[in-house]
This record gives sequence, structure tokens and C-alpha cells, in this order.
Amino acid sequence: MLADPPAMDDRSRSSQGRQQFSPGTAMRRRTSSRALCVFCHLDFCPSTCVDSASRWNLTLAGLKDVAKLAAYFIATLLVGALVAPTLFWSAQSLAAHGVFSFLARNDFETFFHRALLVAAVLLLWPFLRVSQVRRMTDLGLAPNPRWDRDLFAGAVISVVPLLCCGALLIAFHIYSFRHSFAWSRFGKMLVASITVPFIEEAFFRGIVLGVLLRTGRKYIAIFAVSVIFAAVHFLKAPERTSQIVTWTSGFSLIAHAFEGIGDPMMVALPLATLFCIGWILADARLLTLSLWLSIGLHAGWIFSSGTFSRLARQQTLAFPWIGKSMLVGIIPLGVAAFTWVIMRIWLKYGRASQV
Repeated sequence: MLADPPAMDDRSRSSQGRQQFSPGTAMRRRTSSRALCVFCHLDFCPSTCVDSASRWNLTLAGLKDVAKLAAYFIATLLVGALVAPTLFWSAQSLAAHGVFSFLARNDFETFFHRALLVAAVLLLWPFLRVSQVRRMTDLGLAPNPRWDRDLFAGAVISVVPLLCCGALLIAFHIYSFRHSFAWSRFGKMLVASITVPFIEEAFFRGIVLGVLLRTGRKYIAIFAVSVIFAAVHFLKAPERTSQIVTWTSGFSLIAHAFEGIGDPMMVALPLATLFCIGWILADARLLTLSLWLSIGLHAGWIFSSGTFSRLARQQTLAFPWIGKSMLVGIIPLGVAAFTWVIMRIWLKYGRASQV
């Protein structure tokens, strides 16, 4: 009887402890549960919706940019084809009256190419306005304080492998030195190696690639601009295809540009080399966030290939290893790939050590 009261007191105290502990625990659990539910509903769910909406808006904006770019190219072709006959007739009329008589020596194809260039320049400003491009940063470009080093390094990286390849071609008697050298043509080639890279890199790697990069698909953008770059340089109509110029001669010339697609091998190798060059130039632009390295590479390729073609002539056609020029064939494609490796190594080690 004496031992029972303490035991009952212990059970009573234990029961009171449980009664005091259980309501507080339950309250804290309910509070935590409600807080967790509120946290989940107010943070996670809207975040997922916002991210999905942002990605959808980004994709939609990118598709709009692609559509605007396609419309720009189509409009350039149409305007150039319509304006080319007028330019040709105006030049012939001036030459007939003794004004700028040298224009009479140019064929219609020359005026068609100039008309395309004029149309591209005139339509560029409306295209940039519609695409909301106001500054360099809108195209993913940034100021480059080491622009001179990148320009010089790009020229050296592209010139040395191509000239070494040319020396091997001469050693294996595929090419031989010319007996005479036309210095006047060398001057034109030198001017082209300076002006053409600035124009083409600003257009292809600056504007076109910059607009395509806004889709958020980097490799698709590089692929697309490389295809456009290769097609523009490859699809050229043969000379003197328009004997009688009419209002439709420009459109006929566009159709003639696709006549060389009949032979797959003759199409694949030049396009592959031009595509590889375009990819390398785009990669240089993305890695440096500027155009100076790609301008140097482009200038080096034009200078070295033009200089070699004026110093040497082809003796043996070793197609598909080497085609009609230093930029056609499996060997030039390998040289371009080797140049890409050198550029990557220099960007990783040489350029980094200059910081």
C-alpha cells in the first residue's frame, strides 16, 4: 500500500508531461506543415511557371529574329535582282557618252554583284532597327583592348600553315613557280585582303551570328551562319551568262548560280572547306567576344591563297586532294582544321599569358 502511491504519482506526472508536450508538438507540426505548404505554393510553383514562360518568350523572340533575318536575305536578293539591270544600262549609257568609259568592260554579272551589295547596305539599317539592335552588346560583342594582338596573331596563324602547304605542293610538283609576276594584280589582292575581311566579318560574324545567337542555341547559330557563309561564296553564276540584259536578267542569274550543283563531289569539297573556315571564324568570334581575331584569320587566308596563286600555277590536277585552288580539296580542309587547332592552343596558352 505504501509503494502504490509513488507509482501512481509517477504515472500521473508522466501523463501530465505527455499532455503538456503533445499539444505544443502538434501545434509546431501544424505550423511547420502550413509553412511548408505556403513555401511550396508561393515559391516553387510560380518559379517553375515563370521559368517556363521566360524560356518560351526567349524561344519565340529567337524565332522572330530568324524570320526577320530570312526576310532580310530574301529582300536583298529581290532588290538586287531588280536594280542590277538599271545599273547596267546606266553604266553603258555613261560609257557611250564618254563618261567613265571603263564601265563598258564590265559584264552584267559584275553589276549584279554590286547591286546585291548596295541592296544589302540599304536594307541593313531597317533590319537592325526592326531587330532592336542598338549597340555592340546587343550582338554579344564587347570592346577588345588587345585587338592589335588578336589581329596580328590571327593573320600569322592562318598564313603560316597555308604557305607551308603550298611549299609542299611545289615540292611534289603539283604546283610550279610562274615565270612572271603581275604586280598590279598583287596590289588588288592586297587591297582585297584588307577590306574584304572587315566587311564580311562585320556582316557574317558580327550581325548575322549576333542575331542568331539571341535564339539561345549557340551551335545551331554557328552552323547556320557557316552554311550561309559557304553558300554565298560558292553559289556564283558563271561569267558572261547574260548576253541580252532585260528586267528579268537578275532573276535568271540567280537560277544560273545553282547550275553547278549537279556534281556532288565538286560541290561537297568546296562547301566543306568554306563551311570549316566559317566555323573557325565564328569560333574565334565567340571565344574572344570580338571580331579582331576572325578578321586577322580571314585576312591571312585571302593574302596567302592570293599570293600563292599569283606566284605559282597548278601543273597536275590531284582532285579530290587538291582542287582548282588552295581552298578546295581534302588537303586544304585538313590545313583549315590544323589552323583551328593552332588557334585554340594560342587562345588557351599564348593569349592567356598576355593578361
